[in-house]
Amino acid sequence: MCGVTLAGIVAGTAYQPAGAGADSAETATVAAGNRLDECTPAIDARLADPSRSTLLPEGGDVSGGQAAEYERQLREALRPLRGHEAEPTRVVPVVVHVISASDGRGNLGDWQIRRQIDVLNRAYRGGYAFGDEGADTGFRFRLREINRTVNDGWFRDFSRQRDEIRERLHRGGADTLNLYTTKLDSGLLGYSTFPQDQKSHPKRDGVVISYDTLPGGDRYRFNHGHTATHEIGHWLGLFHTFQNGCDEPGDYVDDTAYEREAASGCPRGRDTCRRDPGEDPITNFMNYSEDACMTHFTRGQGKRMADHWRAFRSGANEEEVDPRRAALATGRSSGDVRTTAEPDGTVEGEESLD
Repeated sequence: MCGVTLAGIVAGTAYQPAGAGADSAETATVAAGNRLDECTPAIDARLADPSRSTLLPEGGDVSGGQAAEYERQLREALRPLRGHEAEPTRVVPVVVHVISASDGRGNLGDWQIRRQIDVLNRAYRGGYAFGDEGADTGFRFRLREINRTVNDGWFRDFSRQRDEIRERLHRGGADTLNLYTTKLDSGLLGYSTFPQDQKSHPKRDGVVISYDTLPGGDRYRFNHGHTATHEIGHWLGLFHTFQNGCDEPGDYVDDTAYEREAASGCPRGRDTCRRDPGEDPITNFMNYSEDACMTHFTRGQGKRMADHWRAFRSGANEEEVDPRRAALATGRSSGDVRTTAEPDGTVEGEESLD
């Protein structure tokens, strides 16, 4: 695998045509056009209209071959860890990078960022699930820092400059979540790197989301904060529920039903893989349903995220705490944001959150 692979989510109003094969560079999200070389950075992007594939950042969808290579890397990394199966609740430090314009667009308030952290903690502990459909994944999130950058060029065209921006702003190691909020191309909601690529591109590791997808944002149908929930699922190693369509091994999780293509809206009772048991996992956080329709991760997804954490992200900054304490994790920051003024007009404002 060459380069950084990105994964995102498409909030769609139309389905991909059925029959996309497991080795298609189009997977089940949008038609990206040509098959990707396995060394090409790949993306699965969340779009407001899946037919507008020209809005995708540079790259393409995760193909069946790329997914299989990630799985191989995971199995290889876990091999020496056998016998160390303890999975304590993990609190992930989060650094939020707010990229905004000089006219104030994108300049999120502290309250909105804290609400996003609250949404993540509720989602990852199973707090949106109904009955026994979901699981506590064992992950919690604690806001460590808010880093504010005012730069019109970065805000206007983040994706084209994403490598430079992330390398300049990135904080922490493999176990620190760098979450970037900014303006993305019309219809694009977010994308994420995979843990397998962190070691080769540590400064590019993280999640990018459109600033209007946070709780209370202006993105209709996608403003409950679950773009971040979904993208962080990729950051922790999950594929879309419709990865590989109806073909084995699907999304590499045993307790998510096979699904031929991404869901749009909230189509209850849909079953696109009738030869396989179970209806499509419409309400799973790793689908493309509207935010209000998303409710849960499964136990299998929780284990897969824990496996990726052990294999690629566990580090010196990892906090292992009692689950009862983790459930009380707050969004308090551990420090102030540094202040710099760049010749190109970039200003990072100092702000204390304590």
